[in-house]
Amino acid sequence: MLLPCLNEAAAIGGVLAGFRNALPDADLYVIDNGSQDATSEIAHASGATVIYEAQPGKGNAVRRAFAAIDADVYVLADGDGTYDASRAPQLIEKLLTQRLDMVVGTRSRSSVDAYRLGHEYGNRLFNWILKSSFGSTFGDVFSGYRVFSRRFVRSFPALSQGFEVETEMAVHAILLRMPTAEVATGYGSRPQGTTSKLRTIRDGIRILATIVRLIRLHRPLIFFFLIAFWLLAAAGLLFYPIFITYLDTGLVPRFPTLIVSLGFAVMAIVMLACGLVLDALTHTQLEVRRLLYLNAGRIAGDREWQPTTSRSGAPSGGRRQRGAMRSA
Repeated sequence: MLLPCLNEAAAIGGVLAGFRNALPDADLYVIDNGSQDATSEIAHASGATVIYEAQPGKGNAVRRAFAAIDADVYVLADGDGTYDASRAPQLIEKLLTQRLDMVVGTRSRSSVDAYRLGHEYGNRLFNWILKSSFGSTFGDVFSGYRVFSRRFVRSFPALSQGFEVETEMAVHAILLRMPTAEVATGYGSRPQGTTSKLRTIRDGIRILATIVRLIRLHRPLIFFFLIAFWLLAAAGLLFYPIFITYLDTGLVPRFPTLIVSLGFAVMAIVMLACGLVLDALTHTQLEVRRLLYLNAGRIAGDREWQPTTSRSGAPSGGRRQRGAMRSA
């Protein structure tokens, strides 16, 4: 169980208690991302292992956790108390019984103020961009509540620094054709005394920049085609009046404009050529990444899973005698 945290002293104790109740056999890890309050002390007192990551940003915290922890199943959630811990066993069971690599807990608003102003619309916009660019089928690409298989974690490069890490996870799964699923989970408001670390404008721009970068790297034909299209459009707008004048008078009165329009046209052809070459290289790279992913380790479903009963009487993660299922 992985909980990236930054100044969550008011919430982390209840979050750890909730996940301990839902997953009594899981190892609980709190990744302290530079907290200035008592987050680490409360986490220690609650029985969690604390891992420190000095570089700010959720992406850095997730990368640190994935590098430091070895497990068969990884459960990732935020340490702010907004996610329903009781649904964790259901997410794990779906991952294991269907032999998936990632299960996303899609957020279903359970309180009026769960989403901040503009976040819901921004979520829809970015989901649409990912669907158009990568064929994404995820309904909530920015959910921080996820369960991963070992081979997902071992094949995931985790290059993002901040909240854009969820976008990187989704694209990674899409590109490698990983089996994934979504499960609706409750999403509530933060406890009193805590504040969100998400900055709407700043992080929105960073997420958009990440999507553009991923399109450039993994969909180069689309990226360079769009550039070529606008270059050709500019070339056509500049060339059209010159061509009309030439048809009427037989003269070319504006040679500098003609040269610029031809330059744009040549640049468009170069962009298309770059897109075609890079697209071929990307396919080769994806083949290599797919092979590395398949060799990253067995899928979690290769170990048996049988839900046990948590202290509240609800189904929770359990172990069977043939190979203990250990989740982090």
